[in-house]
Amino acid sequence: MSARIDVSLLWRSALVQLIAVGVLFAILAILLPKSFFESWGWIAGPVAWMGCAALTARVLRLPLWPTLLGALLAGIPDAICVVIGLHTIGDVIAIILFALWCGWMPNRYSVAAA
Repeated sequence: MSARIDVSLLWRSALVQLIAVGVLFAILAILLPKSFFESWGWIAGPVAWMGCAALTARVLRLPLWPTLLGALLAGIPDAICVVIGLHTIGDVIAIILFALWCGWMPNRYSVAAA
């Protein structure tokens, strides 16, 4: 089996995830004080990321569990970047890696299994 990437799905997954994360971030930033993120960001961020990935899977009709696995793996470099103070760069890297995973995934997992 070749390692082909569905470029259309790559871009669509990047766009959906970016919009979902951006909208959720904006809503939370408006509703919650900065102190919430300083105290609880370590758990709120990953939960939000995974929730947005689940939404991306639903919108694009991707299999849920493999999509969440891709989001988890893409989140690891993001977490490292957060620890070293490069949160924004980590977010960009995570979106790119997640999109690559989603573009690659249909060749590995049956979409019908969703």
